[in-house]
Amino acid sequence: MPWLHIGCCGWARGRLAYFRSFRLIEVQQTFYKPPGAATALRWRQEAPEGFEFALKAWQLITHPASSPTYRKAGIRVKWPEHYGAFRLTDEVTEAWERTREIATILRARWIIFQCPASFTPTEEHRANLRRFFRSVERGPFRFGWEPRGEGWDDRTIRQLTEELGLIHVTDPFTRLPVTPSVAYFRLHGVGGYRYRYTSDDLARLLSWCQGYDEVYCLFNNVWSWESATEFLRLAASVQGPPNNTP
Repeated sequence: MPWLHIGCCGWARGRLAYFRSFRLIEVQQTFYKPPGAATALRWRQEAPEGFEFALKAWQLITHPASSPTYRKAGIRVKWPEHYGAFRLTDEVTEAWERTREIATILRARWIIFQCPASFTPTEEHRANLRRFFRSVERGPFRFGWEPRGEGWDDRTIRQLTEELGLIHVTDPFTRLPVTPSVAYFRLHGVGGYRYRYTSDDLARLLSWCQGYDEVYCLFNNVWSWESATEFLRLAASVQGPPNNTP
């Protein structure tokens, strides 16, 4: 049986209610604009013993300045060509250092690098990816990479993840990961974020978890709280309480 970790992308409800219900979260604020160190420390101190944080890397590393997510975060930049696509510029390096600082305070195990659809497997993008991950200090973190642009075939992803020590992050309802042993599933909703997973969907998800030593299941749909709760119950009924059950 795999070691299961189940939670939501984002707090979904208030933090204290979340801490009572789950033992894992993928922090979303760090993607838009990382919180201050004092805020991150408060979250860590409020969390119960054994609670695990994962977080998304700041979008300045992965997304171009033209992304609507910059406007959503209220970020304006002077030199847009210096941002995103893993360019090894001073601006991207500073964004990585800020991401790493917050991950260190939270004692996070995972940093997730989610790419936009515009990050396709061009020669330039693959070179940027190699330079970035060969230059940054990994420390205690696992690096998850979620490529979403067209053209990323399994062979190319497998080559890069093996070469750079990355975990292939996927939505298993779209594609299964190519990396072995450890799986990190981000569940965006079948056909869109407003989708609510059915009992049959969750049974399929549990079946996909088999064959791995350790599986992270993070729900990122509108019904994330409900879906994660239902999946916790299903997993408990089939194989006993998941390892991160409160």
